[in-house]
Amino acid sequence: MTIAAPLTTGWTLGAVDVAPGSPAAALPAVIPATVPGTVHTDLLAAGLIDDPYLDLNELKDEWIGHTEWAYRTVIDWQGSAEERTDLVFDGLDTVAIVTLNGVEIGRTFNQHRTYRFDVSALLQVGENALEVRFASAWEYAEGVKAQLGDLPNAYPTPFGFIRKMAANFGWDWGPQLVTAGIWKDVRLESWSGARLAEVRTALTLDGEAGVAHVTAVLETTDAGVSADRVLAVDIAGQGVEVPVAGSTVEAEVRVPDVAVWWPRGMGEQPRYDLTLEVRDDEGVRDSWSRRVGFRTVELDTSEDETGAKFTFVINGVPLFIRGANWIPDDCFPSRITPERYRDRIEQSIGANLNLLRVWGGGIYERDEFYDICDELGVLTWQDFLFACAAYPEEEPIRSEVIAEAHDNVLRLSTHPSLVLWNGCNENIWGWFDWNWQEPVGDRTWGLGYYTEVLPEIVAELDPTTPYWAGSPFSGSMDVHPNEPSRGNMHIWDVWNRVDYTVYADYAPRFVSEFGFQGPPTWSTLTRAIHDEPLTPESPGMLLHQKADDGNGKLARGMAPHLPEPQSMEDWHFLTQLNQSRAIVFGTELYRSQRPHCMGTIVWQINDCWPVTSWAAVDGDGRRKPLWHGLRRANAERLATVQPTDDGLALVLVNDSREPWSTDGDVRRLAFTGDVHAEQAVSVVVPALDAVTIPLDTEIARSGDARAEVVSVEVSGARPITHLFAEDKDLDLEAPELRVVVGVWDDGRQTVELAADRFVRGVVLYPDRLAPDAWVEDADVDVVPGRTTVLTVETAVPLDPSALGTHPVLRSVNDVIA
Repeated sequence: MTIAAPLTTGWTLGAVDVAPGSPAAALPAVIPATVPGTVHTDLLAAGLIDDPYLDLNELKDEWIGHTEWAYRTVIDWQGSAEERTDLVFDGLDTVAIVTLNGVEIGRTFNQHRTYRFDVSALLQVGENALEVRFASAWEYAEGVKAQLGDLPNAYPTPFGFIRKMAANFGWDWGPQLVTAGIWKDVRLESWSGARLAEVRTALTLDGEAGVAHVTAVLETTDAGVSADRVLAVDIAGQGVEVPVAGSTVEAEVRVPDVAVWWPRGMGEQPRYDLTLEVRDDEGVRDSWSRRVGFRTVELDTSEDETGAKFTFVINGVPLFIRGANWIPDDCFPSRITPERYRDRIEQSIGANLNLLRVWGGGIYERDEFYDICDELGVLTWQDFLFACAAYPEEEPIRSEVIAEAHDNVLRLSTHPSLVLWNGCNENIWGWFDWNWQEPVGDRTWGLGYYTEVLPEIVAELDPTTPYWAGSPFSGSMDVHPNEPSRGNMHIWDVWNRVDYTVYADYAPRFVSEFGFQGPPTWSTLTRAIHDEPLTPESPGMLLHQKADDGNGKLARGMAPHLPEPQSMEDWHFLTQLNQSRAIVFGTELYRSQRPHCMGTIVWQINDCWPVTSWAAVDGDGRRKPLWHGLRRANAERLATVQPTDDGLALVLVNDSREPWSTDGDVRRLAFTGDVHAEQAVSVVVPALDAVTIPLDTEIARSGDARAEVVSVEVSGARPITHLFAEDKDLDLEAPELRVVVGVWDDGRQTVELAADRFVRGVVLYPDRLAPDAWVEDADVDVVPGRTTVLTVETAVPLDPSALGTHPVLRSVNDVIA
């Protein structure tokens, strides 16, 4: 049996070959190291650097990424009865020389793959010195760039010339923190006879039965010769034993009356233990086990009357995707625990999302991420790690790309939540529109990866999961990759150049990126930045705003819609509000276009540090108003008012698998609460469908656009409002809210709001009173005659007077007044 011995304790760290005058020269020669970990986190734990996430500290840590580092430990080896012992690194970041007892055993050049070295002949009984020496990833990448020639990319850094997390080199939401370290587990594995070097699985459905196709690739110590060697496969109480005649063996197991795995909201998520064992007359030599699920997934890109679809079909059912892009949740991924993964994924579920797209400038996440998605029914879309750059297809990069893809497709292919492999992020778009073609000339730029290398690897190793060449991509190099009528598109003229109402100019088949910025929560902002005074333009705020002209775009994006902020508190409230309004506008619009449009993936759900960004959950894990906007706009049953050529329509969207029988009314009200017109609604919305109800002219046309509101209340959906004018032009008065704060009870405190005159855009900021407190809704309109109840989740009782007043309680009315 394979025996694994973890090597995650007793490590130290030190800078090597330090240049005179470098900050590294002042470091101790020996620094305690944590494995898994990084140099940055070890230096921070030792008190040798300030937290790079705070204030201007990022700028002080640039030298770390330009320094060589050595991790060292001593292995106390007592020998083994097994024939062979391997040293296995699940992840090394990135350019390293590994030595054991002074003998070089391997070199590494890729953060995203596993390395295995046979050390049987080098290990000695007693103490063994192990060293992993990391060169500067930055300097290595610059060297490859000099060798192959520069290629275009979206940022002035060499991330395209090394197989490492691109975002480490800085992004428009992330700091420049170029890491090094043993970032995943390391161990010794001792074995004899045979081990399972690879396991390839393909789980399919055949009527009521599940079929598990398994291919095992063995590594042996006896050239594969063993007359009694068998591969035993077991799943759901069904098993087979197949004689092993060589290094590769195939098996098939049928599971009658199998329980099918479904995405959340569509059904249950049953999983089964799939177990493989290699046996011979000495017993079990090696074993492999995973939790798997039976499902089918197709990507329907067939032609239709308006172009070409981009529809996910799960177990034969077309599914509207309500998704978000996922970036690494920390610049130092070794700090991300399973509990933190679960928190973020549950926050995604709380925002009514059903898919997370793991973006191509980050990492292939650890197994726990996908396991939790499997368990909770959250679909995953996995980019291969190419983003916003032209990538060379020559050595030394090409072989690393192939090895990395092989490793990770094998590792992730067992997850039923995985529904797409995507070749790259924006690189095909870049070739068309970002002035790449002249500087690239006749050199390679990555297309061969996306159209040949990667799809071939997926077809071989994960044949039950679709592959798509890029995001965005039209399906053909003969059609512009961001063509709305075909495939998936990104919408970035909104935010960068034009108002968010321009979302209405598009009728996409699928939007896999669109987004709008806003600052983090107040408690996160003030924990991380201590500028005096704190303003949008103060030094710490500017360093934590990585987008080009980010503050200018925030201001221009607000100007058509909201009053001008008069204070830092106003700016914070209004920019967060505008972020949510922009994304709600686009999301509800595209959902109302179902089935022409069959998915939206907002940029982005999470942040890796405290920053003004597109995220719905900030770098400290706190929900921004955008999270509440996503929760509302992605509700399984949605009521939304949309403009038409003839006026207004109420669109009812039903993403559930059951019909939605609903009734209620739509009213046009004066801000005083007087009813000017009313229309009854009674309709059945079929499952997985939408119904459009034209609104009467008396509802759709306002007598006073500045002082009237359309109020919609139908059973089974959240009450909504529709305004006839922008907030800044409304006849809003100082809010005279009647606020009743309930008694704290087991972590919850209610806030009841009522008013005799319309109050627009109420947001509670309970984190200003207790950093971990949050409210279950935001951007709430208080309509006369209707009491609105907000529930605050808080571990401690909050002061009722503070909870009901400025600056904790905000509205657009109080800014205008």
